[in-house]
Amino acid sequence: MTMADSLESPDFMRKTWTLATILALWGVAVAVLAQTGVYREILAPLAGPIIAAGIVLPFVAYLSIPGFRRLIEAVGLRRLTAFHVWRTPAALLFFWYGAHDWLPEAFVRHAGWGDVGAGVFALIVALLPESRGRYLAFHLYGLADLVLALGTGMTLTLHGDPRMAGILTLPMALIPLYGVGILGATHLMAFDLLRRGAGMREGAG
Repeated sequence: MTMADSLESPDFMRKTWTLATILALWGVAVAVLAQTGVYREILAPLAGPIIAAGIVLPFVAYLSIPGFRRLIEAVGLRRLTAFHVWRTPAALLFFWYGAHDWLPEAFVRHAGWGDVGAGVFALIVALLPESRGRYLAFHLYGLADLVLALGTGMTLTLHGDPRMAGILTLPMALIPLYGVGILGATHLMAFDLLRRGAGMREGAG
């Protein structure tokens, strides 16, 4: 079965809708918990582990469920990479919060400009002919950007900067508590696809 055939198959469409439903429910749950203040009032000390779990659990599911793994293989590295283009417009939210002093300047600088770079990098790689080297370079950069942003946020939180509470309010909460999980998991999935030589058109290198 070719990549095109698999993308059009009923099984692929069924799995895609199942995944889309799970992602939608996850997003709604994050929005509800943020809007009701549960994250800010109760779960704030656990924000780091919650964000980490959002990355690790989807990747564990990918490793553990063959059907999910085949779905990601069919999606392919080009689409996984192109998905990260949204990081550039998402960075505008960091800059907006920073302009209103709702987030620390150091966090805005690292998270915002890092996402601008990641989104532009993803667009360039997705538009160019497929290359394992370019895919690897992007996903290494993208993951490093997430680690830097998370590390900065956790450091500022531990130092007691009250403005870090803004990260748990809507709409900002959707980025670390939802978007970062998906981004981090797709980076890890991309590394596995590259390791196995999967997720690219035949003949691409």
